[in-house]
Amino acid sequence: MKCMVCESLSLTHICPACQDVFLSPALYERTLAGTKVYSFYKYSEIKELLYTKHTDVGFYIYTILANNSLKKFAQAFSYEYGAVSIGVDEDSKSGYSHTAILNKALSSKHIMPLYGMLHAKNKMKYSGKSKAFRLLHPRRFEVGDFAAQEVIVVDDIITTGLTLTQAIHALHAKGKKVLFCLTLADAERKQGEE
Repeated sequence: MKCMVCESLSLTHICPACQDVFLSPALYERTLAGTKVYSFYKYSEIKELLYTKHTDVGFYIYTILANNSLKKFAQAFSYEYGAVSIGVDEDSKSGYSHTAILNKALSSKHIMPLYGMLHAKNKMKYSGKSKAFRLLHPRRFEVGDFAAQEVIVVDDIITTGLTLTQAIHALHAKGKKVLFCLTLADAERKQGEE
């Protein structure tokens, strides 16, 4: 096959050389509801790759992105008590769950991924919607039963921060401590937004 970026022959959808050049992560930080949110890329840097989410190639692209960011983070992460990670609304409408791919990449000595633990009752699409629309249509998350108390929340994109804020509040309501959140990409914030 050909690399999607440089079109050279490659065994993966994005060749190792292009991954090194274009997919080397940096760490971006925000705070929501008193919780740190760390993102590995600016949305503008990888948005075309994120658009593959609901296509046949999306599984492979999300796996490459996860391995270049979250997997490396998890391998370097140390926490004496250990933590669990959960993906936001792991839904497999496209034949796979992009948040489950990200969550799986966190599997390490100190992080144990749990799946299907955070689902939105409201399945309305937020993509391209305003902050006002999102406020009027909250996700209303349900948290599954699990014993661990300390949680890392995983999602693909942070824009206004409302989805993660709602997830954090839902977990707090269940007596869980959210250590921090991880996202692939941080969308450029507009003035006046968190």
